[in-house]
Amino acid sequence: QRVANIRHDERHPALAAGVFFFCVLTALMVVRPAREALGMQRGIEAIRWLFMLTVLATLLVNPVFGWLVSRSRRLVFVNATYLFFAFGLVAFYLLLVLAPASAGQTSGQVFYVWFSVFNLFATMLFWALMADRFTLEQSKRLFGAIAVGGTLGAIFGPWLASQLAQPLGTPALLLVAAGFLLLALAAAAWLARLRPQEGQAPVEESLIGGSAWEGLRAVAGSPYLLAICGYVLILAVMATFLYFTRLQMVAALGTDTDTRTAMFARIDMITQVATLVLQAFVTGHLMQRLGVPLTLALLPATAVLGFIGLAIVGSIAALIAFEATFRAVQRGIMRPARETLFTVVPRGERYKSKAVIDTFVYRVGDLAGAQTEGLLKQLGMGLVALGSVAVPLAAAWMALGVWLGYAQRRRAQVRKSTKLN
Repeated sequence: QRVANIRHDERHPALAAGVFFFCVLTALMVVRPAREALGMQRGIEAIRWLFMLTVLATLLVNPVFGWLVSRSRRLVFVNATYLFFAFGLVAFYLLLVLAPASAGQTSGQVFYVWFSVFNLFATMLFWALMADRFTLEQSKRLFGAIAVGGTLGAIFGPWLASQLAQPLGTPALLLVAAGFLLLALAAAAWLARLRPQEGQAPVEESLIGGSAWEGLRAVAGSPYLLAICGYVLILAVMATFLYFTRLQMVAALGTDTDTRTAMFARIDMITQVATLVLQAFVTGHLMQRLGVPLTLALLPATAVLGFIGLAIVGSIAALIAFEATFRAVQRGIMRPARETLFTVVPRGERYKSKAVIDTFVYRVGDLAGAQTEGLLKQLGMGLVALGSVAVPLAAAWMALGVWLGYAQRRRAQVRKSTKLN
Protein backbone atom coordinates (compact mmCIF):
# COMPACT_ATOMS: atom_id res chain seq x y z
CA GLN A 1 0.00 0.00 0.00
CA ARG A 2 2.85 2.43 0.74
CA VAL A 3 4.54 1.80 -2.60
CA ALA A 4 1.72 1.28 -5.09
CA ASN A 5 -1.28 2.63 -3.11
CA ILE A 6 -3.15 -0.69 -3.44
CA ARG A 7 -5.25 -1.75 -0.47
CA HIS A 8 -5.31 -5.30 0.86
CA ASP A 9 -8.76 -6.18 -0.50
CA GLU A 10 -7.86 -4.82 -3.96
CA ARG A 11 -4.87 -7.08 -4.56
CA HIS A 12 -6.62 -9.78 -6.60
CA PRO A 13 -8.65 -7.48 -8.91
CA ALA A 14 -5.60 -5.28 -9.52
CA LEU A 15 -3.45 -8.35 -10.24
CA ALA A 16 -6.03 -9.82 -12.63
CA ALA A 17 -6.30 -6.51 -14.46
CA GLY A 18 -2.50 -6.21 -14.64
CA VAL A 19 -2.16 -9.72 -16.10
CA PHE A 20 -4.93 -8.92 -18.59
CA PHE A 21 -3.09 -5.78 -19.76
CA PHE A 22 0.24 -7.63 -19.83
CA CYS A 23 -1.17 -10.17 -22.28
CA VAL A 24 -2.75 -7.50 -24.49
CA LEU A 25 0.42 -5.39 -24.73
CA THR A 26 2.62 -8.46 -25.27
CA ALA A 27 0.40 -9.45 -28.21
CA LEU A 28 0.69 -5.96 -29.68
CA MET A 29 4.42 -5.52 -29.18
CA VAL A 30 5.38 -8.98 -30.48
CA VAL A 31 4.15 -8.04 -33.97
CA ARG A 32 4.77 -4.28 -33.91
CA PRO A 33 8.28 -4.56 -35.45
CA ALA A 34 6.74 -6.39 -38.41
CA ARG A 35 4.17 -3.59 -38.79
CA GLU A 36 6.89 -0.92 -38.87
CA ALA A 37 9.02 -2.85 -41.37
CA LEU A 38 6.10 -3.56 -43.71
CA GLY A 39 4.83 0.02 -43.48
CA MET A 40 8.16 1.56 -44.54
CA GLN A 41 8.52 -0.58 -47.67
CA ARG A 42 7.41 2.36 -49.80
CA GLY A 43 9.09 5.09 -47.75
CA ILE A 44 8.06 7.61 -45.10
CA GLU A 45 5.72 9.51 -47.41
CA ALA A 46 3.63 6.38 -47.96
CA ILE A 47 3.01 6.16 -44.21
CA ARG A 48 1.25 9.55 -44.30
CA TRP A 49 -1.32 8.11 -46.70
CA LEU A 50 -1.61 4.91 -44.69
CA PHE A 51 -2.75 7.13 -41.83
CA MET A 52 -5.66 8.27 -44.03
CA LEU A 53 -6.64 4.68 -44.80
CA THR A 54 -6.48 3.91 -41.07
CA VAL A 55 -8.93 6.76 -40.33
CA LEU A 56 -11.37 5.35 -42.89
CA ALA A 57 -10.97 1.83 -41.48
CA THR A 58 -11.67 2.95 -37.91
CA LEU A 59 -14.74 4.88 -39.10
CA LEU A 60 -16.08 1.72 -40.74
CA VAL A 61 -15.31 -0.53 -37.75
CA ASN A 62 -16.89 1.76 -35.12
CA PRO A 63 -20.57 1.16 -36.05
CA VAL A 64 -19.89 -2.60 -36.13
CA PHE A 65 -18.43 -2.41 -32.64
CA GLY A 66 -21.31 -0.19 -31.51
CA TRP A 67 -23.82 -2.73 -32.83
CA LEU A 68 -22.02 -5.53 -31.00
CA VAL A 69 -22.02 -3.57 -27.73
CA SER A 70 -25.73 -2.77 -28.11
CA ARG A 71 -26.78 -6.39 -28.75
CA SER A 72 -24.44 -8.37 -26.48
CA ARG A 73 -23.57 -8.73 -22.83
CA ARG A 74 -20.22 -7.39 -21.73
CA LEU A 75 -18.20 -10.61 -21.74
CA VAL A 76 -19.70 -11.57 -25.10
CA PHE A 77 -18.57 -8.45 -26.96
CA VAL A 78 -15.21 -8.48 -25.16
CA ASN A 79 -14.60 -12.07 -26.23
CA ALA A 80 -15.90 -11.42 -29.74
CA THR A 81 -13.60 -8.41 -30.26
CA TYR A 82 -10.42 -10.11 -29.08
CA LEU A 83 -11.25 -13.36 -30.90
CA PHE A 84 -11.84 -11.39 -34.11
CA PHE A 85 -8.36 -9.89 -33.90
CA ALA A 86 -6.85 -13.27 -32.95
CA PHE A 87 -8.38 -14.87 -36.05
CA GLY A 88 -7.09 -11.93 -38.10
CA LEU A 89 -3.56 -12.64 -36.92
CA VAL A 90 -3.98 -16.30 -37.89
CA ALA A 91 -5.27 -15.26 -41.32
CA PHE A 92 -2.25 -13.03 -41.98
CA TYR A 93 0.02 -15.86 -40.80
CA LEU A 94 -1.55 -18.24 -43.32
CA LEU A 95 -1.12 -15.63 -46.06
CA LEU A 96 2.58 -15.20 -45.26
CA VAL A 97 3.22 -18.97 -45.04
CA LEU A 98 0.97 -20.42 -47.75
CA ALA A 99 1.17 -17.59 -50.29
CA PRO A 100 4.48 -15.81 -49.68
CA ALA A 101 4.70 -14.66 -53.31
CA SER A 102 1.47 -12.66 -52.99
CA ALA A 103 2.46 -11.16 -49.62
CA GLY A 104 4.22 -8.20 -51.19
CA GLN A 105 4.04 -4.48 -50.60
CA THR A 106 0.25 -4.27 -50.96
CA SER A 107 -0.28 -6.95 -48.32
CA GLY A 108 2.21 -5.11 -46.12
CA GLN A 109 0.19 -1.91 -46.41
CA VAL A 110 -3.02 -3.79 -45.60
CA PHE A 111 -1.38 -5.30 -42.52
CA TYR A 112 -0.15 -1.86 -41.42
CA VAL A 113 -3.70 -0.46 -41.52
CA TRP A 114 -5.22 -3.56 -39.91
CA PHE A 115 -2.69 -3.55 -37.09
CA SER A 116 -3.23 0.17 -36.47
CA VAL A 117 -6.96 -0.49 -35.96
CA PHE A 118 -6.23 -3.57 -33.85
CA ASN A 119 -3.78 -1.62 -31.68
CA LEU A 120 -6.27 1.06 -30.68
CA PHE A 121 -9.31 -1.18 -30.23
CA ALA A 122 -7.40 -3.67 -28.06
CA THR A 123 -6.22 -1.02 -25.59
CA MET A 124 -9.48 0.97 -25.77
CA LEU A 125 -11.56 -2.05 -24.80
CA PHE A 126 -9.24 -2.89 -21.91
CA TRP A 127 -9.49 0.59 -20.38
CA ALA A 128 -13.25 0.71 -20.93
CA LEU A 129 -13.51 -2.47 -18.86
CA MET A 130 -11.34 -0.94 -16.16
CA ALA A 131 -13.55 2.16 -15.99
CA ASP A 132 -16.52 -0.21 -15.67
CA ARG A 133 -14.90 -2.33 -12.95
CA PHE A 134 -13.41 0.29 -10.59
CA THR A 135 -14.80 3.41 -8.95
CA LEU A 136 -13.44 6.92 -9.54
CA GLU A 137 -11.59 6.91 -6.22
CA GLN A 138 -10.07 3.51 -6.97
CA SER A 139 -9.12 4.49 -10.51
CA LYS A 140 -6.98 7.36 -9.23
CA ARG A 141 -5.00 4.94 -7.05
CA LEU A 142 -5.03 1.72 -9.07
CA PHE A 143 -4.82 2.62 -12.74
CA GLY A 144 -1.14 3.52 -12.54
CA ALA A 145 -0.31 0.18 -10.90
CA ILE A 146 -2.53 -1.75 -13.32
CA ALA A 147 -0.76 -0.04 -16.23
CA VAL A 148 2.50 -1.58 -14.98
CA GLY A 149 1.22 -4.86 -16.43
CA GLY A 150 0.98 -3.24 -19.85
CA THR A 151 4.45 -1.75 -19.60
CA LEU A 152 5.90 -5.13 -18.65
CA GLY A 153 4.14 -6.56 -21.70
CA ALA A 154 5.57 -3.77 -23.86
CA ILE A 155 9.05 -4.77 -22.65
CA PHE A 156 8.47 -8.53 -22.81
CA GLY A 157 6.89 -8.47 -26.29
CA PRO A 158 9.91 -7.07 -28.20
CA TRP A 159 12.27 -9.30 -26.20
CA LEU A 160 10.17 -12.34 -27.06
CA ALA A 161 10.11 -11.32 -30.72
CA SER A 162 13.91 -11.02 -30.77
CA GLN A 163 14.23 -14.52 -29.29
CA LEU A 164 11.70 -16.22 -31.58
CA ALA A 165 12.09 -14.40 -34.90
CA GLN A 166 15.08 -16.39 -36.16
CA PRO A 167 14.29 -19.92 -34.93
CA LEU A 168 10.57 -19.74 -35.81
CA GLY A 169 10.47 -17.07 -38.50
CA THR A 170 8.68 -13.71 -38.48
CA PRO A 171 5.25 -15.11 -39.54
CA ALA A 172 5.16 -17.32 -36.44
CA LEU A 173 5.15 -14.18 -34.27
CA LEU A 174 1.57 -13.58 -35.40
CA LEU A 175 0.54 -16.92 -33.90
CA VAL A 176 2.35 -16.03 -30.68
CA ALA A 177 0.38 -12.76 -30.53
CA ALA A 178 -2.90 -14.63 -31.13
CA GLY A 179 -2.03 -16.95 -28.24
CA PHE A 180 -1.49 -14.01 -25.89
CA LEU A 181 -4.89 -12.59 -26.88
CA LEU A 182 -6.46 -15.87 -25.77
CA LEU A 183 -4.57 -15.59 -22.48
CA ALA A 184 -5.91 -12.03 -22.17
CA LEU A 185 -9.46 -13.41 -22.44
CA ALA A 186 -8.69 -15.88 -19.66
CA ALA A 187 -7.49 -13.02 -17.46
CA ALA A 188 -10.65 -11.03 -18.30
CA ALA A 189 -12.77 -13.99 -17.21
CA TRP A 190 -10.76 -14.21 -13.99
CA LEU A 191 -11.38 -10.51 -13.30
CA ALA A 192 -15.10 -10.91 -14.02
CA ARG A 193 -15.40 -13.79 -11.54
CA LEU A 194 -13.92 -11.75 -8.68
CA ARG A 195 -16.77 -10.33 -6.64
CA PRO A 196 -16.52 -6.55 -6.06
CA GLN A 197 -15.36 -5.61 -2.59
CA GLU A 198 -17.01 -2.92 -0.53
CA GLY A 199 -16.78 0.41 -2.34
CA GLN A 200 -16.11 -1.07 -5.78
CA ALA A 201 -18.36 -0.51 -8.75
CA PRO A 202 -20.88 -3.32 -9.26
CA VAL A 203 -20.36 -5.50 -12.30
CA GLU A 204 -23.27 -4.89 -14.63
CA GLU A 205 -24.06 -7.66 -17.11
CA SER A 206 -27.32 -6.33 -18.53
CA LEU A 207 -27.57 -5.42 -22.18
CA ILE A 208 -26.51 -1.85 -22.92
CA GLY A 209 -28.90 -1.47 -25.85
CA GLY A 210 -29.10 1.55 -28.12
CA SER A 211 -27.98 1.85 -31.73
CA ALA A 212 -24.70 1.26 -33.52
CA TRP A 213 -24.19 5.00 -34.05
CA GLU A 214 -25.02 6.00 -30.49
CA GLY A 215 -21.34 6.60 -29.68
CA LEU A 216 -21.08 9.36 -32.29
CA ARG A 217 -24.33 10.96 -31.10
CA ALA A 218 -23.23 10.80 -27.47
CA VAL A 219 -19.95 12.54 -28.29
CA ALA A 220 -21.65 15.21 -30.41
CA GLY A 221 -24.19 16.00 -27.67
CA SER A 222 -21.85 16.18 -24.67
CA PRO A 223 -19.48 19.11 -24.01
CA TYR A 224 -17.58 16.85 -21.60
CA LEU A 225 -17.01 14.13 -24.23
CA LEU A 226 -16.21 16.75 -26.87
CA ALA A 227 -13.55 18.14 -24.56
CA ILE A 228 -12.08 14.64 -24.18
CA CYS A 229 -12.11 14.44 -28.00
CA GLY A 230 -10.14 17.67 -28.18
CA TYR A 231 -7.64 16.44 -25.61
CA VAL A 232 -7.12 13.14 -27.47
CA LEU A 233 -6.96 14.90 -30.84
CA ILE A 234 -4.14 17.22 -29.73
CA LEU A 235 -2.39 14.29 -28.05
CA ALA A 236 -2.39 12.39 -31.34
CA VAL A 237 -1.13 15.43 -33.28
CA MET A 238 1.76 15.90 -30.84
CA ALA A 239 2.64 12.21 -30.85
CA THR A 240 2.64 12.20 -34.66
CA PHE A 241 4.90 15.28 -34.81
CA LEU A 242 7.32 13.43 -32.58
CA TYR A 243 6.93 10.17 -34.54
CA PHE A 244 7.87 11.68 -37.91
CA THR A 245 10.67 13.74 -36.36
CA ARG A 246 12.11 10.49 -35.03
CA LEU A 247 11.74 8.73 -38.40
CA GLN A 248 13.54 11.53 -40.23
CA MET A 249 16.35 12.01 -37.69
CA VAL A 250 17.02 8.27 -37.50
CA ALA A 251 16.85 7.97 -41.30
CA ALA A 252 19.50 10.71 -41.53
CA LEU A 253 21.92 8.46 -39.65
CA GLY A 254 22.23 6.29 -42.75
CA THR A 255 20.45 3.66 -44.79
CA ASP A 256 21.78 0.75 -42.77
CA THR A 257 18.78 -1.15 -41.39
CA ASP A 258 20.72 -2.48 -38.42
CA THR A 259 21.71 1.05 -37.36
CA ARG A 260 18.12 2.24 -37.51
CA THR A 261 16.81 -0.81 -35.69
CA ALA A 262 19.37 -0.37 -32.91
CA MET A 263 18.45 3.30 -32.48
CA PHE A 264 14.70 2.57 -32.40
CA ALA A 265 15.32 -0.19 -29.86
CA ARG A 266 17.43 2.12 -27.67
CA ILE A 267 14.70 4.78 -27.62
CA ASP A 268 12.00 2.21 -26.86
CA MET A 269 13.99 0.62 -24.04
CA ILE A 270 14.72 3.94 -22.31
CA THR A 271 11.05 4.89 -22.68
CA GLN A 272 9.70 1.65 -21.25
CA VAL A 273 12.02 1.67 -18.23
CA ALA A 274 11.10 5.28 -17.40
CA THR A 275 7.41 4.46 -17.86
CA LEU A 276 7.68 1.45 -15.55
CA VAL A 277 9.19 3.55 -12.75
CA LEU A 278 6.48 6.21 -13.05
CA GLN A 279 3.61 3.71 -13.13
CA ALA A 280 4.87 1.59 -10.26
CA PHE A 281 5.86 4.28 -7.78
CA VAL A 282 4.52 7.68 -8.84
CA THR A 283 1.17 7.72 -10.68
CA GLY A 284 -1.12 6.37 -7.95
CA HIS A 285 0.20 8.85 -5.39
CA LEU A 286 0.42 11.70 -7.91
CA MET A 287 -3.26 11.66 -8.89
CA GLN A 288 -4.26 11.46 -5.23
CA ARG A 289 -2.13 14.46 -4.24
CA LEU A 290 -2.20 16.72 -7.32
CA GLY A 291 -5.62 15.72 -8.57
CA VAL A 292 -6.64 14.85 -12.11
CA PRO A 293 -6.55 18.48 -13.47
CA LEU A 294 -2.83 19.04 -12.82
CA THR A 295 -1.98 15.44 -13.72
CA LEU A 296 -3.59 15.88 -17.15
CA ALA A 297 -1.60 19.11 -17.63
CA LEU A 298 1.79 17.43 -17.10
CA LEU A 299 2.08 15.94 -20.59
CA PRO A 300 1.25 19.23 -22.40
CA ALA A 301 3.87 20.95 -20.23
CA THR A 302 6.37 18.24 -21.20
CA ALA A 303 5.54 18.83 -24.87
CA VAL A 304 6.13 22.59 -24.58
CA LEU A 305 9.55 22.14 -22.98
CA GLY A 306 10.48 19.28 -25.32
CA PHE A 307 9.70 21.01 -28.61
CA ILE A 308 11.44 24.19 -27.45
CA GLY A 309 14.52 22.17 -26.50
CA LEU A 310 14.43 20.21 -29.75
CA ALA A 311 14.21 23.44 -31.78
CA ILE A 312 17.23 24.87 -29.94
CA VAL A 313 19.47 21.79 -29.88
CA GLY A 314 18.17 19.65 -32.76
CA SER A 315 20.34 16.62 -32.01
CA ILE A 316 19.54 12.93 -31.84
CA ALA A 317 20.43 12.99 -28.12
CA ALA A 318 17.83 15.71 -27.53
CA LEU A 319 15.30 13.69 -29.50
CA ILE A 320 15.94 10.58 -27.36
CA ALA A 321 15.61 12.57 -24.14
CA PHE A 322 12.41 14.29 -25.33
CA GLU A 323 10.72 11.18 -26.70
CA ALA A 324 11.61 9.05 -23.70
CA THR A 325 10.22 11.70 -21.34
CA PHE A 326 7.12 12.33 -23.47
CA ARG A 327 6.25 8.64 -23.83
CA ALA A 328 6.96 7.91 -20.18
CA VAL A 329 4.69 10.72 -18.97
CA GLN A 330 2.07 9.78 -21.58
CA ARG A 331 1.91 6.10 -20.65
CA GLY A 332 2.91 6.30 -17.02
CA ILE A 333 0.92 9.33 -15.84
CA MET A 334 -1.38 10.84 -18.48
CA ARG A 335 -3.02 7.63 -19.75
CA PRO A 336 -4.14 6.36 -16.32
CA ALA A 337 -5.37 9.88 -15.48
CA ARG A 338 -7.24 10.18 -18.77
CA GLU A 339 -8.95 6.83 -18.24
CA THR A 340 -10.40 8.08 -14.93
CA LEU A 341 -12.42 10.61 -16.95
CA PHE A 342 -14.67 7.80 -18.19
CA THR A 343 -15.56 6.56 -14.69
CA VAL A 344 -18.15 9.37 -14.43
CA VAL A 345 -19.68 8.63 -17.86
CA PRO A 346 -22.87 6.50 -18.08
CA ARG A 347 -22.17 2.86 -18.86
CA GLY A 348 -23.73 2.86 -22.33
CA GLU A 349 -21.74 5.91 -23.39
CA ARG A 350 -18.59 4.57 -21.74
CA TYR A 351 -18.05 1.82 -24.30
CA LYS A 352 -19.52 3.41 -27.41
CA SER A 353 -18.18 6.96 -27.01
CA LYS A 354 -14.81 5.67 -25.86
CA ALA A 355 -14.57 3.54 -29.00
CA VAL A 356 -15.15 6.65 -31.12
CA ILE A 357 -12.72 8.82 -29.17
CA ASP A 358 -9.87 6.34 -28.71
CA THR A 359 -9.94 4.99 -32.27
CA PHE A 360 -11.51 7.33 -34.84
CA VAL A 361 -10.71 10.67 -33.17
CA TYR A 362 -7.18 9.52 -32.31
CA ARG A 363 -6.54 8.45 -35.91
CA VAL A 364 -7.90 11.78 -37.20
CA GLY A 365 -5.30 13.45 -34.99
CA ASP A 366 -2.66 11.15 -36.46
CA LEU A 367 -3.70 12.19 -39.96
CA ALA A 368 -3.76 15.91 -39.10
CA GLY A 369 -0.33 15.71 -37.50
CA ALA A 370 1.17 13.76 -40.39
CA GLN A 371 -0.16 16.14 -43.04
CA THR A 372 0.86 19.25 -41.07
CA GLU A 373 4.38 17.93 -40.53
CA GLY A 374 4.59 16.94 -44.20
CA LEU A 375 3.47 20.43 -45.32
CA LEU A 376 6.11 22.09 -43.15
CA LYS A 377 8.72 19.76 -44.63
CA GLN A 378 7.64 20.57 -48.21
CA LEU A 379 7.95 24.29 -47.42
CA GLY A 380 11.52 23.67 -46.30
CA MET A 381 10.82 24.50 -42.66
CA GLY A 382 12.61 22.61 -39.93
CA LEU A 383 12.28 21.97 -36.23
CA VAL A 384 11.85 25.66 -35.36
CA ALA A 385 8.72 25.88 -37.52
CA LEU A 386 7.40 22.63 -36.06
CA GLY A 387 7.95 24.02 -32.55
CA SER A 388 6.13 27.25 -33.45
CA VAL A 389 3.06 25.13 -34.26
CA ALA A 390 3.45 22.64 -31.41
CA VAL A 391 4.01 25.07 -28.50
CA PRO A 392 0.78 27.15 -28.76
CA LEU A 393 -1.15 23.94 -29.49
CA ALA A 394 0.30 22.40 -26.33
CA ALA A 395 -0.75 25.48 -24.33
CA ALA A 396 -4.36 24.99 -25.45
CA TRP A 397 -4.00 21.29 -24.68
CA MET A 398 -2.88 22.11 -21.14
CA ALA A 399 -5.88 24.38 -20.52
CA LEU A 400 -8.20 21.68 -21.85
CA GLY A 401 -6.69 19.09 -19.49
CA VAL A 402 -7.21 21.33 -16.45
CA TRP A 403 -10.82 22.02 -17.48
CA LEU A 404 -11.51 18.30 -17.92
CA GLY A 405 -10.14 17.50 -14.48
CA TYR A 406 -12.46 19.99 -12.79
CA ALA A 407 -15.41 18.91 -14.97
CA GLN A 408 -14.84 15.33 -13.87
CA ARG A 409 -14.89 16.45 -10.23
CA ARG A 410 -18.20 18.26 -10.73
CA ARG A 411 -19.74 15.22 -12.43
CA ALA A 412 -18.59 12.95 -9.61
CA GLN A 413 -20.17 15.28 -7.02
CA VAL A 414 -23.46 15.37 -8.94
CA ARG A 415 -23.56 11.57 -9.19
CA LYS A 416 -22.80 11.22 -5.49
CA SER A 417 -25.55 13.67 -4.47
CA THR A 418 -28.00 11.94 -6.82
CA LYS A 419 -27.32 8.56 -5.20
CA LEU A 420 -27.75 10.04 -1.71
CA ASN A 421 -31.07 11.54 -2.66
